[in-house]
Amino acid sequence: MAQFVYTMHRVGKVVPPKRHILKNISLSFFPGAKIGVLGLNGAGKSTLLRIMAGIDKDIEGEARPQPDIKIGYLPQEPQLNPEHTVRESIEEAVSEVVNALKRLDEVYALYADPDADFDKLAAEQGRLEEIIQAHDGHNLNVQLERAADALRLPDWDAKIANLSGGERRRVALCRLLLEKPDMLLLDEPTNHLDAESVAWLERFLHDFEGTVVAITHDRYFLDNVAGWILELDRGEGIPWEGNYSSWLEQKDQRLAQEASQEAARRKSIEKELEWVRQGTKGRQSKGKARLARFEELNSTEYQKRNETNELFIPPGPRLGDKVLEVSNLRKSYGDRLLIDDLSFSIPKGAIVGIIGPNGAGKSTLFRMISGQEQPDSGTITLGETVKLASVDQFRDSMDNSKTVWEEVSGGLDIMKIGNTEMPSRAYVGRFNFKGVDQGKRVGELSGGERGRLHLAKLLQVGGQHAAARRTNQRPGYRNPARAGKTPCWSSRAVRWLSRTTVGSSTVSPRTSWTTRMKVKLSSSKVTLLSTKSTRNARWAQTHWSRSVSSTSVLRSNA
Repeated sequence: MAQFVYTMHRVGKVVPPKRHILKNISLSFFPGAKIGVLGLNGAGKSTLLRIMAGIDKDIEGEARPQPDIKIGYLPQEPQLNPEHTVRESIEEAVSEVVNALKRLDEVYALYADPDADFDKLAAEQGRLEEIIQAHDGHNLNVQLERAADALRLPDWDAKIANLSGGERRRVALCRLLLEKPDMLLLDEPTNHLDAESVAWLERFLHDFEGTVVAITHDRYFLDNVAGWILELDRGEGIPWEGNYSSWLEQKDQRLAQEASQEAARRKSIEKELEWVRQGTKGRQSKGKARLARFEELNSTEYQKRNETNELFIPPGPRLGDKVLEVSNLRKSYGDRLLIDDLSFSIPKGAIVGIIGPNGAGKSTLFRMISGQEQPDSGTITLGETVKLASVDQFRDSMDNSKTVWEEVSGGLDIMKIGNTEMPSRAYVGRFNFKGVDQGKRVGELSGGERGRLHLAKLLQVGGQHAAARRTNQRPGYRNPARAGKTPCWSSRAVRWLSRTTVGSSTVSPRTSWTTRMKVKLSSSKVTLLSTKSTRNARWAQTHWSRSVSSTSVLRSNA
């Protein structure tokens, strides 16, 4: 095998309006390297993967894999045919083997024809058997069943259109892995996956002999899988050998060094500026040199360091004691029972995380609470003073032709946020949209930037009960409870939940919970009357606390 599986030489990418999202990146990837890609929203992480996958070819420089290297790419939103069944979608990954098996059966049947060209049939049979043997095709059904069990796929006959977001992503991931690529490019691979699926994926990637390049905000995942970190900072690619924890330590040191260098630069500028102001006569060679030095220092672009800022969450109106009560809730889709006799109440100030396997009903519960769907039976009651705000309510309503500032402000210079008024550009800036970023078109935003825009619109409406599904594309935020809100999240990021929630409600599939689950949340405790649900919550914590070592290599030619 070649020394490198993929090389990038002076790669750059310019996006409107003439912004260098990637600049002069030169990297070489060794076989077996496990690389985690980090950077702020909009830093170019997804763009980098699209370039490496050969999808985005409008670039500066050169990016190419070695000959005969097969690349597998998982985008943030995999495209699956909604009319296909799970089995049909999975078989697309092994279509060559499936077609070879079908054709081989036809060839066997043709041998019964006395007028057949047996030499031609024998030659075709040999070619087909070579394909089948190379992929262990005679055991294809066993391979598919093992893959389906490992990723806990829905039933083979289930329609893609009826699957949850997590179930669809597991199907797409399973299909990609069955293609057996030499290099995996994964954009947020843990999105929508429950804890058990993430644990399996960690083990798979750790044992995977090929090269992995993964974008993720999942810090546990990076610690357990990555042997290298590639940070995208101000368009440059900065490699670091080690996992996420070791990268954080050197990052602090690098930022401190940058701050020291900037302080020295500013001091030099002040010194040279003072000399210029003195208007010294007889400036000849020495004077010209000092003027040139001043211009050089003053024109040096010191860009803001790559760091995560906290998001601003304005206070909402005063809440009453009663926020949300759910009583005897039941919901099913056809013969599939998702929620049965669910009751719980949420008081003001509570921070609630909802966890559970894919397809257990987490998103369905959110849609019922927000009024987007109706339960089969039971009641959902909001407090009289409660105004509900949901991130999802803005996802489909944003205008891609508007700028970030226009989408949030509606063109107004002054906005009313909660009970106060403030300049609209200042409010948008609180969500890390600084300067020219406020002029970006919504359609040009990355997934993480769209997430921040969703939050800006969500918090603008002043709801006291904030509901958000999945926060893993947001690099930083402020605790909503500090702003007097009662937030509720659906998420599988257990470490994130452990830092923010005071109670967790575990939603489990019908087959793994008792027929009645009641959850009583308070500001100090959570009581789960379903013992199996309690065990599932502890199981998730246990799975996320395990450690997996990784030994991989990335070389930089920069």
